[in-house]
Amino acid sequence: MGVRDGTNPKVPRKVASCCSCMGWGLTYCQDLCKACYDFASRYKVAGDCGACGRDQPLKRGYCRLCWCQAYLERTTGPGYPLAPWVKKVRHHQLFFAGMHAGLKRHHAPPRALPRRYGEKGRPRKPPPPVVTRPSPPSVQLSLVEDAGSRRYRWGRVDLRSGPPPANRWLALGLHLAHTMAESRGMGPGAHRALNRVLVMVLADYAGGDAIRVSDFFELVRTHGDSVTRTVEILGQMGVLDDDRPPVFETWLAGKVEGLAPGIASEAERWVLAQRYGTPRRRPRPGAATSYLYGALPALAEWSRRHDHLREVTRGEVVAHADALFGRQRQVVVVALRSLFAWAKRECVVFANPATRIPLGAVARPVWQPLAAGDLARTLEVATTPRDRLVIALAAVHAARNAGIRSMTIDDVDLANRRLTIAGHTRPLDELTRKLLVEWLGYRQRRWPNTANPHLVISRSSAVGLEPISRPSIGLIVRGLPGTLERLRIDRQLEEALTHGADPLHLAAVFGVHENTAIRYADSARQLLERPHESPPVDSGRTQASDAHGEPDEHWGSP
Repeated sequence: MGVRDGTNPKVPRKVASCCSCMGWGLTYCQDLCKACYDFASRYKVAGDCGACGRDQPLKRGYCRLCWCQAYLERTTGPGYPLAPWVKKVRHHQLFFAGMHAGLKRHHAPPRALPRRYGEKGRPRKPPPPVVTRPSPPSVQLSLVEDAGSRRYRWGRVDLRSGPPPANRWLALGLHLAHTMAESRGMGPGAHRALNRVLVMVLADYAGGDAIRVSDFFELVRTHGDSVTRTVEILGQMGVLDDDRPPVFETWLAGKVEGLAPGIASEAERWVLAQRYGTPRRRPRPGAATSYLYGALPALAEWSRRHDHLREVTRGEVVAHADALFGRQRQVVVVALRSLFAWAKRECVVFANPATRIPLGAVARPVWQPLAAGDLARTLEVATTPRDRLVIALAAVHAARNAGIRSMTIDDVDLANRRLTIAGHTRPLDELTRKLLVEWLGYRQRRWPNTANPHLVISRSSAVGLEPISRPSIGLIVRGLPGTLERLRIDRQLEEALTHGADPLHLAAVFGVHENTAIRYADSARQLLERPHESPPVDSGRTQASDAHGEPDEHWGSP
């Protein structure tokens, strides 16, 4: 969230007194400082504090202000608990927001052993030894096992203060975790968290049976570690039983939950057949989602009158289609045709009621240029090097969301000023080159050991090899008219308007399909033939268009 880093312009900030700790400083949403916001997120149970009596989020019965005061008042060393001192709090010494960490360092006794490694300090721990996969013992597997019979306890062994338990399966897991951390550039904190999870899971494992993900999934998520890396290591060891339901099937069950049981079960089977395919039909994952959204309103309407698809008549299908127009009618009719055609093949219905229903003619829309104000608002939200680069790739090079996510470091050739997007190589302009240099420098400073080959990465993908998620890219301009897709369309339309609506030029510049180039050329030709219907061009639009060439004054130089 923007509250943690303080850089999100959408999060209101002001200088005031925190409503929880009463510290004066920078406050965010709910008039809380960063420390109190994190405290309330971690301890969500609120009530009357046992010391001051205020209604605040409580940690073991006391608010954060009382815990801070107890830390200042105690006379014992840092290894003793604070609970006896927080009970004695009767007054509070106020402080500035964000400065309590400095108070802790000031009052804490000096450390006997420095936290550094090498010749003058603590010796560096050796890496875990290389261990081969143990041979599982010959055991009699249980025929019926109760759900959740295996229990795990968090924090069983601290590897910083003692050796790991003597278990060959655990030694193999720690070796694989060390290899993963070295090859992917994981930080020490992520590596230690992964080791703690492996100790929890493999400390008492003797082999023979598989480890189910459902047994430790919630515990790992509660303590903030990555379930994906744990599952990957257990899968390499060959001891994993991934019993989690597929994400798509869980999402699908929620979508058809309100339908009649007979209609919901058949609609779910139809969508799964579209997504995963059948022995005689190839899978169509994209069509499965769009077809479901198209047919869902009709299925919800019929569920109020019928209990099964075979009760739906042709008149009801025609009546539902006649109430729609344009592109929406085409999407719904195509989805219903697919549903009832599948139901007829599977002998779910006796006759197909959606045959020979006309789709209706729909004229292709004429794409319009993006307004100058919308483009300026999009440029204003680009406050980080990654955001500026992503917007430039969409607005200057007409790159799609998937193309930006799939770009790797090898696709950038700064020396020869070439850039490869989705397999199409194009010249690198001066603005994009400066933004690339700025982002690559930030990426090197922020994640110097990352092994992720993709150009655009995030905090979560930096410790892996997968591309950044699709929502993370779209989050930059969420809620704005100038989305990444809209910027891409505007760039290609501007190129068509500039070069006389030539589809061959568009196909050569952007590497698009010839049919797509013809559509952009048709839109540009209609705008050029009817200039009175095109939006007025002002100075703001001219300044925004300069982003396709030299750097404009909004972003400046890196």
